[in-house]
Amino acid sequence: MPPRRRRYTFALGSLVSHVHLFGRHFFSAPMERILKTKLKGGRFEDVSETRSRIMSSIRGKRNRTTELALRLALVRSHVRGWRLHPSDVLGHPDFYFPTQRTAIFVDGCFWHGCPLCGHLPKTRTRFWEAKITRNRQRDSRTKKILTMSGFTVLRVWEHQLKTPQGMTRAISTICRAVRIGRRGWRPRPK
Repeated sequence: MPPRRRRYTFALGSLVSHVHLFGRHFFSAPMERILKTKLKGGRFEDVSETRSRIMSSIRGKRNRTTELALRLALVRSHVRGWRLHPSDVLGHPDFYFPTQRTAIFVDGCFWHGCPLCGHLPKTRTRFWEAKITRNRQRDSRTKKILTMSGFTVLRVWEHQLKTPQGMTRAISTICRAVRIGRRGWRPRPK
């Protein structure tokens, strides 16, 4: 079965271009191929078949707890006009304000290599270093392309949302980016 074709539209000044992306292969090389170059012999050493099967069955389910915390804070602050995980915006941001063209990504400290609290596990260090480096490179490319296309891109770290003060700062930053008041939503101009 051929990969699913997606069409993204980017406005670059007066030029509007269409970029076709075939799955993830256009934007970033398959992770397995990159990791094989980083690992000795292209494989992990001393991994039992059972452990390998268990680890390969784990699938990501987005960053539910941090994303849900920010979602609740946006609702409580009466911030409206956002969409969750739009498929028509490159990188599928966690929150997207279409009128203001603002994309917000909620990044997990471990998975995206937070400079303050991100860490590398003691086991399989080369694997995790390569994986987190690729995530950071993908984040950087996504931000660059979206910014060049006229979007405002915000990244909120997981640790910022764990304290009330951090959550308040994150909401204030988002409100400034979308140019609305802290406790109210500005209606769309007609």
